[in-house]
This record gives sequence, C-alpha cells and structure tokens, in this order.
Amino acid sequence: MALRIGIDLGGTKIEIIALDEDGRTLARRRVATPQGDYGATVAAVAGLVAAVEGELGQRGTVGVGTPGALSLRSGLIKNANSTCLIGKPLLSDLQAVLGRELRMANDANCFALSEAVDGAAAGAGVVFGVILGTGVGGGIGVNGRVLGGANSIAGEWGHNPLPLPDDDDVPLPACYCGCAGCIETYLSGPGMAADHARHNGAALMPEAIVAAAAAGDAACETTLQRYEARLARALAGVINLLDPDVIVLGGGLSNLARLYAQVPQRWSAHVFSDQVDTRLVRAVHGDSSGVRGAAWLWPAG
Repeated sequence: MALRIGIDLGGTKIEIIALDEDGRTLARRRVATPQGDYGATVAAVAGLVAAVEGELGQRGTVGVGTPGALSLRSGLIKNANSTCLIGKPLLSDLQAVLGRELRMANDANCFALSEAVDGAAAGAGVVFGVILGTGVGGGIGVNGRVLGGANSIAGEWGHNPLPLPDDDDVPLPACYCGCAGCIETYLSGPGMAADHARHNGAALMPEAIVAAAAAGDAACETTLQRYEARLARALAGVINLLDPDVIVLGGGLSNLARLYAQVPQRWSAHVFSDQVDTRLVRAVHGDSSGVRGAAWLWPAG
C-alpha cells in the first residue's frame, strides 16, 4: 500500500497527515510551531514524520507545504510570513534529517492541488485556489499537478494591485510587501475590517460585519457589497489570464455563502467573453486542504 505523508508548516501549527493510495486518512497530528526557531521547526517536522511512520509501521513519501516559496536560484526559502524560514535551506535540511527526497510547494498551491485531486474541483483541468483569510493567497493546479512557475510564484494573486480602484478604494492601503493597493489589503479578513473602519469609523471584525449585515445593518451591508465588487474584479483578472474551469475559495471568508452567488454575477462585466462558465465553489476539505495537498505532491504512479 502506498503511503503519502503531507506536512502543513504553518505560522502557529505544524500538521501532518498520512493518506493511503485512495486518499483515506490513516493518521493526523498537530503540534505548535516553535516560534522564531528554525532548528526546532525542522526537528518538529522530523519528529512528526517519525511518530506517524512508527504508528503505521510503514515509510512514506513526504510532501511539505510552506508559507513561502523555494527560490529556484538559491534553494532557500523566500516570501514567507514565518520569517525564521526566510533564507534557510529548508528543503535540503529536511531531506537530510529524514533521509529521503521530499517535494515542497507553497501552501496555497497545496490547497489548490488538494481540491483539484479529490475536492471541490475534482476532475477539472485547470483550478485556481484562493485563500481568503488573515492573508490572501492563490495557487494553480493543472491536470492534477501544481504549477510552480519560472520564479516559484505562480498564483501569487494577493500581491497584484486591485484592478480598477475607484473612489471607495482610495487611499490605497499600504501592504507589508512594500507596495500599496495589493489585493490582499482589501480582501483579507483584516482588509475587510480596515475597509469598514475607513468608511464608518467603527472597528468590527469580519464575523461581526457579516452578522450585522444579515440583521439589516446598512453600513455593514455596504461593506460586504464593496468586498464582493472587489473580489469580482480581482477574480475577473484571473479568468482573463488563466481561464480556469473552477475557482475554489478557502480560508475564513470562504464561509460567506453569499459570495458564491454575488461574485459571479459581478465578474461578468469584467471578463473578456460572451459568457463565463468558470465555477466558483467552496473548498470541500476546509482547513485540511493544505496538508492533504502536500501529501498529493507525490501523484499516483
């Protein structure tokens, strides 16, 4: 029986999953991520793999999802919000401690792969996976494989500028990446909260905005409509470039059910086609998608 092990190396937790050849979960564990300690992080990953393989009595392939990207030039981690990983040879260090070849991809790419293999976009040829959470990420799956790109940044949608900014979108919010007006600054959870505060002077978290809008609060309803319009414009750009069969949403804001009706109605005005057949769907595997996708970095056969 083929055993696939996936690791989701997050900023607050490290999760491991073991899947059989049919995608059934055989084991799953989580530990807290050692904060700011690269050596302890490597050791924690190695310990999880040893524990799961010991439990199952079998050695498996290992795929790792990271909150950054592996530089093809240097072999070091870049663009990671877990800053202790930046500039470190994570892949080679993990391969050395685990004594085998590993595969590694950005966590949003792993999310997209998971949903493309056996999730909401199973069987689709081209899938764009979107994370709408504390940050905004994107990943691309093509025929069941991750598209990494020449610079290891394929799908880094959150750090494109928001298309067609209007009076409601200015001044452009500053982004941690050094630019202003990035999609992430509008469509992340903190971005929605900041937008509501700019327009209304009230500090509300997204959950409170959604609940108040459902109860009839006009200001919160307008905040959600601005969010939907921005998401539609941003995804229209993805459709014009990539023309995916399916766009899958994950992250906390993907639970906002109205997005799946409102956004496709709005994006048609910005897509260069007489009709838009791209489907917008919610992730099937939820917060397990990233770790499952890491396991699927080793495809069948």
